Amino acid sequence: MDTDYEHTFWKETSHVCGIDEAGRGPLAGPVVAAAVIFPRWFRPERGVLAALDDSKKLSAELREKLAPAIKDAALCWAVDAVGPETIDQMNIFRATMLAMNNAVAAMPKHPELLLVDGNRFRPLLPVPYQTIVKGDSKVFSIAAASVLAKTCRDAIMKEFGLTYPQYGFERHFGYPTGEHIRAIAVHGRSPVHRNSFKVRQLGEK
Repeated sequence: MDTDYEHTFWKETSHVCGIDEAGRGPLAGPVVAAAVIFPRWFRPERGVLAALDDSKKLSAELREKLAPAIKDAALCWAVDAVGPETIDQMNIFRATMLAMNNAVAAMPKHPELLLVDGNRFRPLLPVPYQTIVKGDSKVFSIAAASVLAKTCRDAIMKEFGLTYPQYGFERHFGYPTGEHIRAIAVHGRSPVHRNSFKVRQLGEK
């Protein structure tokens, strides 16, 4: 990852905040967003942080090693989860924006610039922002946020797996795998499923 890319934003500000989410696509569970600020001019070049990248490119084992290292190295960080009931009420895009804004609002230090993965953002706070397509592969604070969001969401889904063992949440994390769809066909939806998300394989429209 090119650390110089993010450093261009630090020329005029010191608290650059990376933001990313996990869990837009699953049929169950929350959408989770994370926000991370590293110390100015920080470079993730030592130890496990040298492997920092888009969480989707990393193994689960490496993500679990990275998460505490990110928290230790960051100036501050925050995570927020918006559950399936709220997702059903306001749709997944608005729920994702809510989670992102909540994570920013929970930061103990005030961000001066938000770098948001993707091409759309709806700020609820008066903080300048810039969206960056594939930002989790370009900006290490966004990559760090992607890892924190993913590991937090995975932990939540593993807990749901204990509560609702018939669905296998600890294996597919709510995504529409064959195993998951078969479980819905047999058992119906659990309280943590998103009722607004339709399963075409089951004839839902």
